Amino acid sequence: MLNCSGNPVVETNVAAKRASGAAWRGELAALLTLGLPMAATQLVQFSVMTVDVLMIGRLGPDPLAASAIGVVIFFAAWLVGFGPAMAVSPLVSQALGANDRDYDDVRISVRMALWAIAALTPLMFIGFALAEPIMLALGQPANLAAAAGPYVLALGPGWAFAMGVICLRNFLAAIGETRAPLVIVIGTTLLNAFLNWLLIYGHWGFPRLELVGAGIASSIVNFFGFTGLVVYIRSDARAKTFHLFREFLTPHWERLREIARLGWPIGVTIAFEGMLFNACVFVMGKIGVNEVAAYQVALNVASIAFMGPLGLSMAGGVRVGLAAGACDWPRVRRAAALTVAISVATIMLVALPTMLAPQFVAGLYLNSDDPANTAVISLVAKFLVIAGAFMFFDAVQVACAQALRGLKDVRWPMVITGISYWVIGFPVAAWLGLRTATGAVGVWWGLLAGLFCAAAMLATRLHLLTRRR
Repeated sequence: MLNCSGNPVVETNVAAKRASGAAWRGELAALLTLGLPMAATQLVQFSVMTVDVLMIGRLGPDPLAASAIGVVIFFAAWLVGFGPAMAVSPLVSQALGANDRDYDDVRISVRMALWAIAALTPLMFIGFALAEPIMLALGQPANLAAAAGPYVLALGPGWAFAMGVICLRNFLAAIGETRAPLVIVIGTTLLNAFLNWLLIYGHWGFPRLELVGAGIASSIVNFFGFTGLVVYIRSDARAKTFHLFREFLTPHWERLREIARLGWPIGVTIAFEGMLFNACVFVMGKIGVNEVAAYQVALNVASIAFMGPLGLSMAGGVRVGLAAGACDWPRVRRAAALTVAISVATIMLVALPTMLAPQFVAGLYLNSDDPANTAVISLVAKFLVIAGAFMFFDAVQVACAQALRGLKDVRWPMVITGISYWVIGFPVAAWLGLRTATGAVGVWWGLLAGLFCAAAMLATRLHLLTRRR
């Protein structure tokens, strides 16, 4: 059809621009609808760890130190199960992108992920039972290892349920159901605080179990979290159409192998990043006590800020997977670009104030009127200026990593993070921190270098994979 000027090309261009604009707006709305509840879920989940630290901390420095050591052991077990649980997201989203009524394929993926978790559980219990000798072999003080061993054993029964929660959340995210997991995690967070109060301190006639009580509380909460999701899936109109637990004992070995192929690189990738921050604690410990305290405060600020981009990027990975399953590559590119943009915009809401007013942020954690805190506050302020830039690259790398995961591209991201964090990031952090005058600030420059490299290489990988099609 001709326009008033008789030029059909102009009308075509205008129509194309309108269609393109509508597509971008539609993708943005879908990403936010899915991602905001997921970001809130991550933030609430992070608060559980904070509550545990605060409540265990009231027992004294030794129980707190023992819990920190125990959590490192449990975190290692967490990483083993995290891979299969996270593999559900790309498998389910791509299956639904190709055919939104392919209930059998979705059911098989979730079932085999749960099978993998169940198969790993006995091995994890062996590790939990050996937690104390493992910690002694790693050179930890005998009194802390003796306290941490029973704590890890108490956490153990909740491991499989915690992995199951992640698996079922990923299924629900892929079908667009994210509010129920948020409601459930809020409920379990409140339950965790209440059970901690009962079992750690021995209120209402319960035994005072201290650190072991905290572990038991966590296991109970993980059980109820998993049960709550199962009940929801069996009753929700959309979720129950998948009959997720039908033929649960029927194996599908090829899908189990695919979950293993996707899962182990995911677990290793996350381990590379998590271990980097833990390793830098030891570097700070060689520099001084104040440096360790300041590092923990600054890292806590960065971790809280990270929860928003993490949830949004997980949603972005689902959107990328749905588009890839439908072989809609323009939509893949839109979803990936918006995931990066929204993740960066979200984290900068924290990063900019952190960089502009680091003394104020440090004062939220430490009493600035106490002269004993002056040195730590000064260090925190220095760290936070670098952490602001660190947050930017952290948002970019997690958004790109999740988008690549939506494309089932997991091995190259594993290689990239391994190089970025352990060939570049940690050596630079250790060298600057221990061998140069920059000291503790140099550790943060090393972290920044690692995240910059990861962000740059993952973004390049994402661009190369999506531009070809």
